Formats: sequence, structure tokens, C-alpha cells
Amino acid sequence: MMNNKQIILKHYVEGYPKESDMEFKNSIIKLNVPEGSNVVVLKNLYLSCDPYMRNRMSKLEGSYVQSFTPSYPITGYGVSKVLKSGDSNFQEGDLVWGMTGWEEYSIVTNTQSMFKIDHDKDVPLSYYIGILGMPGMTAYAGFYEVCSPKKGETVFVTAASGAVGQLVGQFAKMLGCYVVGSAGSKHKVDMLKTKFGFDEAFNYKEEQDLDAALKRYFPDGIDIYFENVGGKMLDAVLVNMKLHGRIAVCGMISQYNLDKTEGVHNLFCLIAKRIRMEGFLVFDYYHLYPKYLEMIMPQIKAGNIVYVEDIAEGFESAPSALVGLFSGLNVGKQVVKISCE
Repeated sequence: MMNNKQIILKHYVEGYPKESDMEFKNSIIKLNVPEGSNVVVLKNLYLSCDPYMRNRMSKLEGSYVQSFTPSYPITGYGVSKVLKSGDSNFQEGDLVWGMTGWEEYSIVTNTQSMFKIDHDKDVPLSYYIGILGMPGMTAYAGFYEVCSPKKGETVFVTAASGAVGQLVGQFAKMLGCYVVGSAGSKHKVDMLKTKFGFDEAFNYKEEQDLDAALKRYFPDGIDIYFENVGGKMLDAVLVNMKLHGRIAVCGMISQYNLDKTEGVHNLFCLIAKRIRMEGFLVFDYYHLYPKYLEMIMPQIKAGNIVYVEDIAEGFESAPSALVGLFSGLNVGKQVVKISCE
């Protein structure tokens, strides 16, 4: 029997989430694995804060993810160490990444969502909830599989300094594309150009006319739009797309905290410009994970890919780190470190 600190959702959330929507709870956990079961007991080391978690804080119907259950621990991606295992695919001492609870220790019954980590000490372990985990796979699948990019094309990325956007821009540059990103602060805009190698970047908060801003950076139009924000930005992008342009819809973070989502008025452009606009979920592409690792690991080690993390220290910092995500306080991938390996 062990004491187990947990972070639970107190109630369903309306509008912007607050730290007070969550609370800490002490519970008791049995670390034994029932004989003949596939149960795995984990010690959680890193927790991931991701935009999709906002939707799970509300009561959802017909969504691709389930709502969190009030009075129970929040769940999300994490990096963990196996303490006990009834699953032959995982041994005591293994490092894994996948879905886990926002708690010190978790009991996992569905190990299909867990990936074993063959940890290279040259790469930070936290990368497995970032560039080497779900966000990395999201960028890879969304850009290469959904967008079908070609050398020399023009690419626009919103939320470009975030966990996914920073990678999409770098993938596009590696392919020889012209890349522009938008972000919400001068620091983030500077980072896009100096650290991630974007050709141009702008602060969307300083633009009175998004259509004019896009025409300034894309006088001949946009071939590929990697959509992370939705709303007014999507409306402006549609009229600036080229013929046969492609839009990969990854997220719409500008809409997650609104009681009523904004309408999109320029959808006729999809017809007139023969644009392909496709939403996607990373779960459908996890079979490509080994192929992705083969591609990305040498690039990381060679210094060809840069990845920025925003690491909050300590279990108690998790609620504020998650809430800060929705007002753009994070710079790069938001991670919470809760324990040493």
C-alpha cells in the first residue's frame, strides 16, 4: 500500500479553465498485480499538458475522446516507469510513454496505448511526450501524410511555437518549402525565425486585418495550411489559399473556451479553389511510429531539428501549467516533471 497524490477534476468547466477547477487528493494505491491479469503499475515521471485536454474538461457528446470524470484523476499522456507488470510485453523497470493518470502512481489495464521507450541517454526522457511522442507523431502525420507536401511550396502554420507547430515548420523547411508561422508574442515570433528557421513569422495579436497580413507574407497564396487555431484565422486563410491547396486540421484552440464557437464564412473557397481540407487524429497513424523514429532520431542527434520545452517542476505545478496553456503562457511544449527516473 502506498500513498498516492492525485489531481482530480472537481466539476465540468465552462469558459476558460481555472486552477480552482482542479484539486489535490491523497489516496491509497495497491502496487500488487493480480495473478493472471494484464495490469501494469506505473510510477509517473513526466506529465503532458495538451490543448485537447480542455475539451475533456467539459461534458462531451459524440467526440473522439471521452470527458474526464469529475472527482476522478485527470488523464493524459505521460512518461512512466513500470513498477509491476502482468503484461508480458512490459517488464519491471521498463520506461514507457502513453496515457496515464495525473497522479504519482497509476494502474493501467489497457496497455495498447503504451509504447516502450528504448531510451537513448543523448535524448531527454521528456521528449517522449513531445517530439518523440504524440505531438511529434501529430506533426509528422499531419504534414507528410495529410498535406502531401512538395518542395518549393508555401506553408503557413498557426500556433507555430507550440508542441506541434514548431515541428511542422521545421519539417517544411527540411523539404525546401517557404514557411511562415504565427504566434502570440514578440518572443515567440523571434524564436520562430531565429531558433526554428521559419522564413517569416508574425504576431497575430498585432494584426488588425488578418487577410492583409497573409497577403503580405503570401502574395501568391498558400499551398499548405496547418490549422491549429480556427475561427477568424481560418476564415482569412481560406481566401488566401492557392488552387488545389491543402489544409490539415489539427486543432482549433481559439474555440475551445467559447460558449458559442465562431462561424466560418469563406467556405465557398473550398469549392472555387478546389481545396482539400481534412481533419485528422494522430491515433490513426500510430502504426507509422517506428518509421517516424527512424526519420527523427538522426535529425535530433545531428542538430537539424530543434525542440523547445517549457518544463514546470513538481506535481503541484500541474494545474497552473495546464491552465496557462490556454492563455499562451507556455513557450514550446508544456511538460510537468513530477519525479526523477
